[in-house]
Amino acid sequence: QVQLVESGGGLVQAGGSLRLSCAASGRTFSSYAMGWFRQAPGKEREFVTAISRGGGSTSYADSVKGRFAISRDNAKNTVYLQMSSLKPEDTAVYYCAADNRAIPWGSSWYRNPNLYDYWGQGTQVTVSS
Repeated sequence: QVQLVESGGGLVQAGGSLRLSCAASGRTFSSYAMGWFRQAPGKEREFVTAISRGGGSTSYADSVKGRFAISRDNAKNTVYLQMSSLKPEDTAVYYCAADNRAIPWGSSWYRNPNLYDYWGQGTQVTVSS
């Protein structure tokens, strides 16, 4: 069982930066791949980025590539999402998710929100133009 708590959301002007954090409970954080998803009003939840258990592999949605960076600190049971050059279209509720299924990273399973067992409550990010 893993409990996830996001923080760091807020209101920022276009071009600005924010860093989201997702703190996980439990002693087996390092056995979970972690993902960030977002959901804007009236839209489906979409993949943003994910990081493998040890942090050696990452993947990004094309819409955020080069602007967002995911990282994790397994000693602190925390995953981070550094967001830069923010755009109004980045406005959404951002969720972190965790799963420990043993599927090769190359299958890109982590892009499917239905394959994550644990979710945080979400944090709002609003980017003004």
